[in-house]
Amino acid sequence: MNYYLIRWVAFIWIVNSIPWVFGMVVSEQADGSCPSLNVEDYRFSDILDRPLQITGYDLTEKFLLRSGTVTEDLPSFRLGSSPLIKQTKLIFPDGLSSEYSLVSIFRVRRTTKKDRWYLWQILGQSGSSQVSVVVDGDKKAVEFSFQGLLKNSLRYTFKSRDLHPLFDRQWHKLGISVWSNRVSIYVDCKLAETKTTDERDNINLSGHTLISTRVEDGRPVDIEMRQILIYCDPYIAEMENCCELLEPKEDDGLPGMLGLFEQNGEKVHKVLQRGYHTITSTRLDFSQLTQGV
Repeated sequence: MNYYLIRWVAFIWIVNSIPWVFGMVVSEQADGSCPSLNVEDYRFSDILDRPLQITGYDLTEKFLLRSGTVTEDLPSFRLGSSPLIKQTKLIFPDGLSSEYSLVSIFRVRRTTKKDRWYLWQILGQSGSSQVSVVVDGDKKAVEFSFQGLLKNSLRYTFKSRDLHPLFDRQWHKLGISVWSNRVSIYVDCKLAETKTTDERDNINLSGHTLISTRVEDGRPVDIEMRQILIYCDPYIAEMENCCELLEPKEDDGLPGMLGLFEQNGEKVHKVLQRGYHTITSTRLDFSQLTQGV
């Protein structure tokens, strides 16, 4: 009798659990509903044996009014004259994936190389920070912060010496892989540091998203930027190469950044196969751009 009773209780539990489990599956699927991102595949590692299906958000297009395919001929934008802030639901209409990569190419200027500023931040409806990336020039560090499940603020500071080049006033690529339980930082396509993290709370879309803003007073920071992308895949930051950073010497010799690729012969081989393209730089004055908030 007890045997049949146990089986019946187990059956009832399973039936009642089906809607909950199904809801979890739907939630996971919805989490991956990101738009296609038009990015040329030469930007990624040669280890790939199939075309990438890239999804994500081009924040350069959202904030800086650039449109089109992300190529190696990226214009540079001089920031600092106007606040760059928009409603989060306009940037991420379907929400932000729980795991993602953030990749940005920028260079600090003489007047701001020691500033502490938000590369990217999402604010909640009340104005509290939900997730942010801080670049700290004084400490030569990068901070990744987010809101935990208990609505508490959790901050992880990366201080590896591999981060120091970010503050030498040259062009650099900063990549951040955000997983459910860890965050990895890449500088110029090399892993700098990884930290284990706690669980994060979901992002509320009712607030605002901003880029390139000083922590101290919320004013725009004076830097130059070529791109800021968010991929809906934490692997992408690891797979990116740094072709965009190649710059020719004055004597038309080998690109000055080629040393970065000598550690990976396959990447050098592919760069040379495709030929070298000079990067053109166009500076735009943001006082002439209209920002919708």
